[in-house]
Amino acid sequence: MRPRRAFGALVVLACGAWVLWVQETRSALRSADAPPLEFAVPVGTSVEAIGQRLHAHGYVRHPLILKLLVASRGSGARLKAGEYTLAGPLSLVEIVELFERGEDKSRELTFPEGKNLEELAAIAAGHGLDAVEFLAAAREPTPILDLDPQAKDLEGYLFPDTYDVPLRQATSRALVARMLQRFREVLASEREALAKSGLSLRQAATVASLVELETARGDERPRIAAVFLNRLKRGMLLQTDPTVIYALKRQGRWNGNIRKADLQIDSPYNTYRYAGLPPGPIASFGRAALQAVLQPAVDDALYFVSRNDGSHEFNSRLRDHERAVDRYQRQPRRSRG
Repeated sequence: MRPRRAFGALVVLACGAWVLWVQETRSALRSADAPPLEFAVPVGTSVEAIGQRLHAHGYVRHPLILKLLVASRGSGARLKAGEYTLAGPLSLVEIVELFERGEDKSRELTFPEGKNLEELAAIAAGHGLDAVEFLAAAREPTPILDLDPQAKDLEGYLFPDTYDVPLRQATSRALVARMLQRFREVLASEREALAKSGLSLRQAATVASLVELETARGDERPRIAAVFLNRLKRGMLLQTDPTVIYALKRQGRWNGNIRKADLQIDSPYNTYRYAGLPPGPIASFGRAALQAVLQPAVDDALYFVSRNDGSHEFNSRLRDHERAVDRYQRQPRRSRG
């Protein structure tokens, strides 16, 4: 009888231990209305240290329980560093699974089209990243020299998009690398069109940046691109305001308005004064702007003017263009005067 009683006692103990184990690892200790906890796991943190901190915040009754759970799962080497948000009534098993997946808290950074390097850096800084480090990485041309040997920086080559950036491990330098890689991915799908266009990447990128800044209308981009390419073929000045604005910004003189005197600013980026393309792209640009340059509209237009409603009128003759300028630009000013 004694062996049977001993065995029975062991069974009872085992069952009790199992019930206790399940309760400790699969039941949430914190209530559903408890506030979320920002929980950072730095690189190299031991399981013991994580357990102690979880115990301090009420997620586990004893730090040893986490160590035993991790050992039973064989996941000790797979707990990933990062910054996590522990929200809701999480069990210890759910927390360990979260750490195994490495789903650390992240933020979305959206970089709109048409921004120059300084503006991109300011957006990054607005999300807690280092603007100085961003600009230092963006002004290093080495990563793009295989595609553009003339590049002096990464202006135009940081693709505007929405990026999911981990809070804890994010660096401005890593973000710049991701934006450049995204540009390479977009360019890869347009490589055949680029080859057929007869333009170098630098030429195409520069025109694409002008198109991006001149219009937000998808239907107009191929026509805007055609105007610039037509003028280049004829040796005409491009005479586009965004290049003047860029030149003013580079000299620290931009105050939000272009004056007539600004059109004579001495800068190679000033397309009112210097023929041909500016030295390089003046802003980031999206896929649509690049495609417009690589596949421009079949159009003989040499001029366009804003209608003040987001659209433009296009003309191939100067006298028609001057009438349009008078209609949309000069007359409204007179009527206000």
